[in-house]
Amino acid sequence: MKRLTVFLISICTILCFTVGCGVEKKTEGPKVLKVGTEVFFPPFAFRDPGTKEITGFDMDLIRAIGEKMNMQVVLLDMNFEALLPAVKRGNLNAAIAGITITPDRQKIVDMSDPYYESGLSIVVRKGEEAKCKTPEELKGKTVAVQAGTTGEEKAKQLAGENVLSFKTSEETFQALKDKKAEAIVIDKPVARYLIRKQFPDAAVAVDAFATESYGIVMRHHGDLTPKINKALAELKSSGEYDKIYEKWFGKDTK
Repeated sequence: MKRLTVFLISICTILCFTVGCGVEKKTEGPKVLKVGTEVFFPPFAFRDPGTKEITGFDMDLIRAIGEKMNMQVVLLDMNFEALLPAVKRGNLNAAIAGITITPDRQKIVDMSDPYYESGLSIVVRKGEEAKCKTPEELKGKTVAVQAGTTGEEKAKQLAGENVLSFKTSEETFQALKDKKAEAIVIDKPVARYLIRKQFPDAAVAVDAFATESYGIVMRHHGDLTPKINKALAELKSSGEYDKIYEKWFGKDTK
């Protein structure tokens, strides 16, 4: 009986070391990186017409960042205006959707180091470029914008109350096409992509009158911010960032 007791104690000891005595091992940070985006912002985020998968420059970048951090990126499609509140509440780990770094946004969330230099453009119907040669000429015109963007803020400064806000960038172009708006204020790369791919009857009247930088949004003062910045810096130094950039924008376009 004594030998049996000693034998059982030995087995229990071995099992404790093997499985950790039933104590759950804690892991640092989420294994899944839950990232919000808005899929009507090509070429940064949109659904592939064939596969229906979310693709784009931002998507390739955040997936590469996730790989560097050894985390699985799960993408959630949301309205642009809902992204920052969702990160602030903790419903998302991060958000990426061509989000401009601004002091007001940095008051409520963390934003990564810049990953893309952009600017605002003014788009009109083709043949009407002469009607809007400067941003100041938006005054008195009906301007279409995407809600919650810096383009909306700038348009309200320039055009006053004559601003129509839409959920997606594509809707702003449709409003221009339907003559519900006389101009659009929108991010330069998005304007050029949509004109080339979907709205050939539109044209850029003012190319880039406000320089902006895009950043990844994270919860304020969270431990994720330095990790994402580190991964982004590693992608840039390794040349992987350049490969992703050239895939979507070509060479010599920075």
